[in-house]
Amino acid sequence: MGSVSHPILEKYVSEGGSHVGLNYAVASMQGWRAQMEDAHACMPQLRAELREWGYFAVFDGHAGTTVAQYCARHLLDHILAADYKRFRLKGGIKTNEDPEQVKEGIREGFLDIDRHMHKLARQDNWDRSGSTAASVLISPRHIYFINCGDSRTLLCHDGQVVFYTEDHKPFNPREKERIQNAGGSVTLQRINGSLAVSRALGDFDFKEVDWRSQTEQLVSPEPEVYELERTPEDEFLILACDGVWDAIGNEELCAFVRNRLQVCDDLREICTQVIDLCLYKGSLDNISIIIVCFPGAPQVSQEALQQEAELEQQIDMKVEGTADNFPWN
Repeated sequence: MGSVSHPILEKYVSEGGSHVGLNYAVASMQGWRAQMEDAHACMPQLRAELREWGYFAVFDGHAGTTVAQYCARHLLDHILAADYKRFRLKGGIKTNEDPEQVKEGIREGFLDIDRHMHKLARQDNWDRSGSTAASVLISPRHIYFINCGDSRTLLCHDGQVVFYTEDHKPFNPREKERIQNAGGSVTLQRINGSLAVSRALGDFDFKEVDWRSQTEQLVSPEPEVYELERTPEDEFLILACDGVWDAIGNEELCAFVRNRLQVCDDLREICTQVIDLCLYKGSLDNISIIIVCFPGAPQVSQEALQQEAELEQQIDMKVEGTADNFPWN
């Protein structure tokens, strides 16, 4: 995907919440890229017996938009269908929630949608695109972190980053071994010198090794899934594509969002401030971010607002003092 002569700064923003106290905002921007290939899905409250559950996901597409857009619309359906099958057999996503069965259903949902898209891609002559997927399923008791590719999710708990997903890069030893076993190589930190991510949905040109199973191809659609028990100290989740993470680290972003939550009660505004920060720090990619706040998230405080006002006053005074010294005054 090419770049443009100046960044496309128009932002898409949205927000919402659920009856169980999950509030979220999402923002995305095309930035310096010639096409917007990111997609996302935000469902703070699922339907029927899963109305206490929420689902959020970001998809970072490459070489086209078709796979990312299809996954944004349909991945959850495939996960729930796989989990429903497991539920009838062993108990998956339902009130009796067995985390191991839920995780296995999520994994099966990913493999199932990838098989389905492979058929559609051949049948309907899709573009040759692929997409990462970073998502969370939130139940009353657990957070399920689901990652395939190099988008990333983190949890801020009591002011600290306590969990983040690991990026799937071709040079990671385990990923590199799978790539080589499938007859590929890692050159310039890319698969066959071409693709910079080692797990993704789509990318079917990298999934044509007949003598290897679906999860042993050059690019694997298999997600890593972890669950954490929810606690009252959970503050917020951040899901974002690498347009964010290439510009800012986990702890720095956690601290920035936490600080902004204490002076701004508009989550959409905080998301757009993160995008602006990433652009300022040199991000050249599409940028997408979802912030999901739990009931334990920091609230706007008078003390923080006062500190913010004092800091702005100091900056204004310094700027004025500097301006007074300019030779043209």
